Amino acid sequence: MLLRHLFAVSFTLLLAAHAHALTAEEVKGMAIGETEARVDALAKAAAVADEKTAAFIQALSDDAVKTKGDKVFVVKDDKAYDPVTGTETPLPADAEDVINPNLMRSEIDNALAALKLFSKDEKQRRDAIKTLGGSMDKESDEARLPLIEKAYAAETVPELKNQLELMRSAILLGSSDKAKRLAAAAQLAGSKNPNTKTVLIERLGTEADADVKVALQAALAKVEASLEWGNKLGAIFSGISLGSILLLVALGLAITYGLMGVINMAHGELMMIGAYATYVVQGVFQKYFPGLFDWYLLAAVPVAFLASALMGAALERGVIRFLYGRPLETLLATWGISLMLQQLVRSIFGAQNVGVENPVWMSGGVQVLGNLSLPYNRLIIIVFAIAVLLGVAWLISRTRLGLFVRGVTQNRPIASCMGVNTARVDTYAFALGSGIAGLAGCALSQVGNVGPDLGQGYIVDSFMVVVLGGVGQLAGTVYAALGLGILNKFLEGWTGAVLAKIAVLVFIIIFIQKRPQGIFAMKGRSAEA
Repeated sequence: MLLRHLFAVSFTLLLAAHAHALTAEEVKGMAIGETEARVDALAKAAAVADEKTAAFIQALSDDAVKTKGDKVFVVKDDKAYDPVTGTETPLPADAEDVINPNLMRSEIDNALAALKLFSKDEKQRRDAIKTLGGSMDKESDEARLPLIEKAYAAETVPELKNQLELMRSAILLGSSDKAKRLAAAAQLAGSKNPNTKTVLIERLGTEADADVKVALQAALAKVEASLEWGNKLGAIFSGISLGSILLLVALGLAITYGLMGVINMAHGELMMIGAYATYVVQGVFQKYFPGLFDWYLLAAVPVAFLASALMGAALERGVIRFLYGRPLETLLATWGISLMLQQLVRSIFGAQNVGVENPVWMSGGVQVLGNLSLPYNRLIIIVFAIAVLLGVAWLISRTRLGLFVRGVTQNRPIASCMGVNTARVDTYAFALGSGIAGLAGCALSQVGNVGPDLGQGYIVDSFMVVVLGGVGQLAGTVYAALGLGILNKFLEGWTGAVLAKIAVLVFIIIFIQKRPQGIFAMKGRSAEA
């Protein structure tokens, strides 16, 4: 097996007292000829690699090597260099690219990983371990053991040392020595890596020894138990993440529908406007402020709010204020407006989805368990949803505008008699609800596609959240959003996405039949009316 040969030769010669310099013959062997001969030359060169050899292997990986006859060139920044001497040299016009078949490319990756296992850079060692560990579920290769044990002895980072030990145990499962296989099974029983489960299952299918089979089954049971916790915690986090998104979407609706009684079928399109506003701000930063691109989202948040709020104010003053107290006409009018807004966006931005990039600080995630990673973008959206919720609660309960909104909601004629400009309050409240929808669109642009149909996937869920939580109750909206999000994710794991949606809808129907006012009932004269 060529991979066995690569690692066996690599380790044997890596321990040599000194690395010899890259030669022209080695360069030709790695770049020219049949694949098997090139793989053999790569193994020999990597075993005694100096910096130039490592650089040349990296150039092969980057497809930056060309040949002309028996001459080999490394191309960098449109200039050609001799890989042996490093001097710049003219590149013939008819020089051909070196083609690396899949086998050669795999051997190059493993050679680079073997060289990086002993790097002083922790990130390089981590990447090398990940590359070598990628074949854990394949046929075991004991030729890797000396290399891994050497790296294990030298490793000082506990996490990486543990990963190397698990790799060693996975390889020993294929050993001809029964004692080694038993020891490996016992070691893997403590693993929390999802790949370990695959390794144990595959080995169980080929293991002939009864004692080892029992040990493998016991190890598999322990691994599955540890992974089960990760799956449960993952479902809870996914539910909270979905709940935070539903909360953002429903908060605006809790004002326009819950407090004002307006059935706004264009609420999803107001979210869409916020998402497209984020896309426009991204484009402005890419063109005019490329150095500040990672901070474009901070500028997009107020822009998304204002864009949707202004559109909401225009809708309220132009259409909806004539339809208060007429829910059916309001529903039909806002549904027609939603279609118009979708077509407007298609005319301006096109029918296809547009790309909104995550800033660097929202990329990646926190690895909590072997099978549980918490993405930064989801974590930040959860924090953002909490911040928006606190802001809305403060605005409604502690400000003059909030006082007017509550007064008009509870008793419009009396509020008007007290000198409150109810028409202006209606506009402000509807604009506020629309602006919050824009914030939801801004957040959704970081976790999904942005297109003309963005709002259609959330409008029904947002109405269900508001109705289930109790019309006009922000606390109920929070409980309903998180509850539905977590319930939906747990049911998805058992029944699938479609049946989970149906089950949630049936649950809401039954709940509303038993408690029409929702989780929290409205109090005051408006409730009595």
